[in-house]
Amino acid sequence: MTEMVGRISELWRFPVKSMAGEQLSEAAFITRGLVGDRAYALVDVQTGKVVSAKSVKTFPGILECRAAFLEEPEVGAEKPPVQITFPDARSVTSDDADCDSVLSRFFDRKVTLSSVAPENFTIDQYHPDVPEADPAGHRDTVVETKLGSALFAEIGAPSPVPVGAFFDLFPVSVMSTSTLDKLRSLQPESRFEARRFRMNVIVDSDADGFVENDWIDRTLALGRGPRVQVTMPDPRCVMPTLAQDDLPRDSDVLRTLVRHNRLELEGEGRYPCAGVYGVVAATGTARTGESVVLV
Repeated sequence: MTEMVGRISELWRFPVKSMAGEQLSEAAFITRGLVGDRAYALVDVQTGKVVSAKSVKTFPGILECRAAFLEEPEVGAEKPPVQITFPDARSVTSDDADCDSVLSRFFDRKVTLSSVAPENFTIDQYHPDVPEADPAGHRDTVVETKLGSALFAEIGAPSPVPVGAFFDLFPVSVMSTSTLDKLRSLQPESRFEARRFRMNVIVDSDADGFVENDWIDRTLALGRGPRVQVTMPDPRCVMPTLAQDDLPRDSDVLRTLVRHNRLELEGEGRYPCAGVYGVVAATGTARTGESVVLV
């Protein structure tokens, strides 16, 4: 039974992991996700770990950097160069000879811009001092965390993302405006905006509440093109609480999810969630304004 759940209101890709991204009017989806999404990331030369905004104490300025492709990435073609713009409006491109040196000076730490994730994809993740945000009980501490194909290899499960990709868990993320509206009603003092959550697809929905919770194990048809098999809720960490642009740092964003949408994730414990993850079940191009249908 099909059900129209809304229309595509926003499409986003993030050319460099943990940097501000690009809002699009249309986006091509291939089996490994939205074309150009998380195409690059910084790697800490000293530790070999991937740089993430979740490492808030080591790389506090990464969300202030903005990444954009110099030309539109094409399906099946090599990744085009990306331009990184710093908060003071200076910029560097990935094909500049001194790119890594410029980035290292900004972060005051030696980094390199990579288009391939390390086989042992690991980050240092800060867990904020929010009760029940982490089922393992970590609070106000940094934990070494495997992501991407390295995580699935560690737990002995098939990986939904290829080796070398910079996705945390799954290649596509989707959120509804219903979830954002619900969060605003629960915590009016906080600013719940889509950009806090860094999703690929925002669905404009008239329904009430955390509607994505009912999409698990269903397929979303994005217009007449791509289809996304919804696999699991999107567990939330420190990332949506961080300051970016004019949005202030706000731990109540996470606390609100802990209180009102903490979900069990396949025996791993209960996590605060917002939005859903998925894999591409059918390729194609999605455009803003097109319908989103559960099939």
